Amino acid sequence: MINDLWYKNAVVYCLSVGTYMDANGDGIGDFQGLMRRLDYLHGLGITAIWLMPFQCSPGRDDGYDISDYYGVNPAYGTLGDFVEFTHAAKQRGIRVLIDLVVNHTSDEHAWFQEARRDPKSKYRDWYVWSDKKPPNSDKGMVFPGVQKSTWTRDPVAKQWYFHRFYKFQPDLNTSNPAVQAEILKIMGFWIQLGVSGFRMDAVPFVISTKGPDVTRPREQYDMLRQFREFLQWRVGDSIILAEANVLPNTDMQYFGDDGDRMHMMFNFQVNQNLFYALASADTRPLAKAMQRTESRPASGQWGIFLRNHDELDLGRLTEAQRQQVFDAFGPNKEDQLYDRGIRRRLAPMLGGDRRRIELAYSLMFTLPGTPVLRYGDELGMGDDLSLRERVCCRTPMQWSTEPHGGFTKSNKPVVPVITDGPYGFPHVNAAEQRRDSNSMLNWIERIVRMRKEVPEVGWGQFDVLKTGDDAVLGLRYDWKNNSVLFLHNFAGEPREVAFSTGLKGGLNDNLINLLTADHSRASESGKHSVCLEPYGYRWYRVGGLDYLLKRSEF
Repeated sequence: MINDLWYKNAVVYCLSVGTYMDANGDGIGDFQGLMRRLDYLHGLGITAIWLMPFQCSPGRDDGYDISDYYGVNPAYGTLGDFVEFTHAAKQRGIRVLIDLVVNHTSDEHAWFQEARRDPKSKYRDWYVWSDKKPPNSDKGMVFPGVQKSTWTRDPVAKQWYFHRFYKFQPDLNTSNPAVQAEILKIMGFWIQLGVSGFRMDAVPFVISTKGPDVTRPREQYDMLRQFREFLQWRVGDSIILAEANVLPNTDMQYFGDDGDRMHMMFNFQVNQNLFYALASADTRPLAKAMQRTESRPASGQWGIFLRNHDELDLGRLTEAQRQQVFDAFGPNKEDQLYDRGIRRRLAPMLGGDRRRIELAYSLMFTLPGTPVLRYGDELGMGDDLSLRERVCCRTPMQWSTEPHGGFTKSNKPVVPVITDGPYGFPHVNAAEQRRDSNSMLNWIERIVRMRKEVPEVGWGQFDVLKTGDDAVLGLRYDWKNNSVLFLHNFAGEPREVAFSTGLKGGLNDNLINLLTADHSRASESGKHSVCLEPYGYRWYRVGGLDYLLKRSEF
């Protein structure tokens, strides 16, 4: 049944095994350590974990350069440890999603090594080759400013190979049926070990045509249906969460008109316009982005996020909008990356202002879709800009005031824990915040719990309300004869707004605040008047708290 789609009202938590908990004291996180922190995650209230790559890898791109899809990096443990972890998560009602990185492999993968040595090998056509350097080799780089070409000559093969990402990550020829069959085998392998689905990396590149003569890649959308069919056949409630930073007019191609392709997609349009709204206090582009991405199949869902393990990509904004976000949140050259984004965590981007941080997370939990929370953000962790590229915001989790933040007993972690400054582990850590009832951690726990009690956000239809103030975003969701309403003030000054819920009858009269006792009753004209403090927010249930008795079956 459609109501059994667990991901529609989930709360997803993204983490890297190598930065979460080191059980062996060697400075590298592992699955044994991660198992010890499952009770923390269970207490936080999350319902799914998204694991960044943990398979065998040289580690030149934080594990996204995979050298064996069927093994666990020995630094993180064994396949047995992984199965114990998924079993322990399942016991706590937590599903596990893992990264599916199949656009490229490491150049140390056995497939590539055989392909480069033997032109007659079956693996030769698993990659993309050219006898000459293609004329468009200086275009289409994923990492401009760091990456100089998408083609590199291999001295063994004596040919040029294609790589959309770094040169040590040769692209797989995903148009090859044998490669597609191998992708299905990889998915089937991990599903068998307890995984509930995949976050598919770089989906537009996976499904696009590749080759020296391809000047305008064509997306092979039917490939997505093939992945979906296989997954549903193996385990019916498994999902694929797609990373696809595409324009709204192609969204339905990824979901499928009949909902037969991707289950979920990250909403990059809303994400980028959300940061523009935070920088400008102008919510109109954000409202338009929500409306442009509203259409999706009944089984489709958006993943709503603030920050992830990459840079904050602002490439879809206009040049003026992008510059305004840079000026507000990443004015220094060291803050910026790839000529398009900001490489900072949320808390330092917002100047450590608790009001603005709460506003941002309140938005993430109430925008249309499923919220995806990044590890450490529940504490307000910072970044280390002395580290290269995106590693700056991939530092170890800060657990306590003990050496290295309680992450490891090693004297030298692989990636250093943030030690100094206001975001260092002596000031920002889980143990101290657990004891503080007003901490960021306890606030996030409360918001997660409340978000799961408003399924209208995950399941319902939304309307943008007319608040009469561009700095104040009003949203109402309707589902099964119930409604919830949210207000967010993006301005640094108090704002008073008068608005109608847009509902008829007595349902318009009362708004019950779900977070405080500050309720609202409509005036004789049928409008509510609410005064919002700077960066203030309100979560209301429309009508009364007897809503469960009024919830319809359909």
